[in-house]
Amino acid sequence: MTRITEDEVRHVAGLARLAITDDEVTHFTEQLTKILEFAEQLDELDTTGVIPTTHALDLKNVMRKDEVRPSLPREEVERMAPDWENGQVRVPAVFE
Repeated sequence: MTRITEDEVRHVAGLARLAITDDEVTHFTEQLTKILEFAEQLDELDTTGVIPTTHALDLKNVMRKDEVRPSLPREEVERMAPDWENGQVRVPAVFE
């Protein structure tokens, strides 16, 4: 039986930058342990002769033909952009 510890729950919460209370740690530990126990039941299945798959349905990627087509004129793109600097669209920073 796989059991997840409270320290592991705290560690994962820290990696995800989540602040969780002691009650939540206890609650999540119980829930995750039950999930792992349920997943362990799959080990009991006889999969002899079952071909491994990555998806239940036979899917294939549909690609369009790569063709050169006219694009928007640069002046029109510059006009639509909220802020333009040195030939590039300027956007707000997303990193701290």
